[in-house]
Amino acid sequence: MGDESVTVWIADTAEERARGLKGIEALPDGIDGMLFVWGDVDTRAFTMEDTLIPLDIWWFDEDLRLAGVDTMLPCESDPCPTYPSPVAISRALETPAGERALPAGAQLASG
Repeated sequence: MGDESVTVWIADTAEERARGLKGIEALPDGIDGMLFVWGDVDTRAFTMEDTLIPLDIWWFDEDLRLAGVDTMLPCESDPCPTYPSPVAISRALETPAGERALPAGAQLASG
Protein backbone atom coordinates (compact mmCIF):
# COMPACT_ATOMS: atom_id res chain seq x y z
CA MET A 1 0.00 0.00 0.00
CA GLY A 2 2.64 2.47 -1.05
CA ASP A 3 5.00 3.42 1.72
CA GLU A 4 2.64 2.35 4.48
CA SER A 5 2.90 -1.17 5.83
CA VAL A 6 0.47 -2.94 8.10
CA THR A 7 0.67 -6.18 10.01
CA VAL A 8 -2.62 -8.05 9.84
CA TRP A 9 -4.32 -11.27 10.69
CA ILE A 10 -5.41 -13.11 7.54
CA ALA A 11 -8.93 -14.48 7.18
CA ASP A 12 -8.81 -16.72 4.12
CA THR A 13 -11.20 -19.53 5.06
CA ALA A 14 -14.99 -19.31 5.31
CA GLU A 15 -14.80 -19.91 9.07
CA GLU A 16 -12.15 -17.21 9.64
CA ARG A 17 -14.06 -14.71 7.48
CA ALA A 18 -17.30 -15.43 9.37
CA ARG A 19 -15.57 -14.94 12.75
CA GLY A 20 -13.66 -11.81 11.70
CA LEU A 21 -12.98 -9.52 14.65
CA LYS A 22 -16.05 -10.53 16.65
CA GLY A 23 -15.56 -10.27 20.40
CA ILE A 24 -12.23 -8.39 20.12
CA GLU A 25 -12.06 -5.43 22.52
CA ALA A 26 -8.75 -4.15 21.13
CA LEU A 27 -6.15 -5.41 18.70
CA PRO A 28 -2.94 -6.61 20.34
CA ASP A 29 0.26 -4.59 19.95
CA GLY A 30 1.78 -5.19 16.56
CA ILE A 31 -1.50 -6.08 14.81
CA ASP A 32 -3.07 -3.35 12.66
CA GLY A 33 -6.17 -5.17 11.45
CA MET A 34 -7.56 -8.14 9.56
CA LEU A 35 -7.33 -8.84 5.83
CA PHE A 36 -10.19 -10.85 4.33
CA VAL A 37 -9.14 -12.87 1.29
CA TRP A 38 -11.34 -14.68 -1.24
CA GLY A 39 -10.37 -16.86 -4.20
CA ASP A 40 -12.88 -15.08 -6.43
CA VAL A 41 -14.10 -11.57 -7.16
CA ASP A 42 -17.67 -10.74 -6.10
CA THR A 43 -19.73 -8.18 -4.24
CA ARG A 44 -19.57 -8.73 -0.49
CA ALA A 45 -21.40 -7.42 2.57
CA PHE A 46 -20.21 -7.20 6.16
CA THR A 47 -22.09 -6.83 9.41
CA MET A 48 -20.89 -5.79 12.84
CA GLU A 49 -22.84 -8.38 14.83
CA ASP A 50 -20.90 -9.16 18.05
CA THR A 51 -18.11 -6.77 16.99
CA LEU A 52 -17.15 -4.48 19.86
CA ILE A 53 -14.99 -1.77 18.26
CA PRO A 54 -15.70 0.64 15.38
CA LEU A 55 -13.86 -0.39 12.23
CA ASP A 56 -12.93 1.09 8.88
CA ILE A 57 -13.33 -1.37 6.04
CA TRP A 58 -11.19 -0.84 2.97
CA TRP A 59 -12.54 -2.53 -0.19
CA PHE A 60 -10.01 -3.75 -2.80
CA ASP A 61 -10.99 -4.79 -6.33
CA GLU A 62 -9.63 -7.63 -8.45
CA ASP A 63 -6.47 -5.61 -9.20
CA LEU A 64 -5.99 -5.10 -5.42
CA ARG A 65 -6.65 -1.36 -5.83
CA LEU A 66 -8.61 0.54 -3.22
CA ALA A 67 -12.21 0.80 -4.45
CA GLY A 68 -13.78 2.43 -1.39
CA VAL A 69 -13.90 2.68 2.37
CA ASP A 70 -16.69 2.63 4.96
CA THR A 71 -16.73 3.13 8.70
CA MET A 72 -18.67 0.40 10.48
CA LEU A 73 -20.06 0.86 13.98
CA PRO A 74 -20.80 -1.85 16.55
CA CYS A 75 -24.31 -3.17 16.07
CA GLU A 76 -26.95 -1.69 18.36
CA SER A 77 -30.08 -2.83 16.51
CA ASP A 78 -31.75 -6.02 15.37
CA PRO A 79 -31.16 -6.78 12.62
CA CYS A 80 -27.67 -5.35 12.35
CA PRO A 81 -27.07 -3.08 9.38
CA THR A 82 -24.97 -4.44 6.54
CA TYR A 83 -22.13 -2.70 4.78
CA PRO A 84 -21.99 -3.72 1.10
CA SER A 85 -18.87 -3.38 -1.03
CA PRO A 86 -19.15 -0.63 -3.67
CA VAL A 87 -17.92 -2.99 -6.42
CA ALA A 88 -16.92 -6.63 -6.81
CA ILE A 89 -13.88 -7.19 -4.56
CA SER A 90 -11.23 -9.82 -3.85
CA ARG A 91 -9.95 -8.37 -0.55
CA ALA A 92 -11.22 -6.31 2.36
CA LEU A 93 -9.09 -4.81 5.11
CA GLU A 94 -10.55 -3.97 8.53
CA THR A 95 -8.66 -1.52 10.74
CA PRO A 96 -9.73 0.34 13.89
CA ALA A 97 -11.81 3.34 12.82
CA GLY A 98 -9.83 6.51 12.18
CA GLU A 99 -6.37 4.99 12.53
CA ARG A 100 -5.45 4.87 8.81
CA ALA A 101 -5.75 7.15 5.83
CA LEU A 102 -5.15 5.48 2.49
CA PRO A 103 -5.09 7.48 -0.75
CA ALA A 104 -7.57 6.76 -3.54
CA GLY A 105 -6.13 4.07 -5.81
CA ALA A 106 -3.83 2.63 -3.13
CA GLN A 107 -2.76 -0.89 -4.02
CA LEU A 108 -2.26 -3.88 -1.73
CA ALA A 109 1.03 -5.72 -1.85
CA SER A 110 2.35 -8.49 0.36
CA GLY A 111 5.79 -8.72 1.74
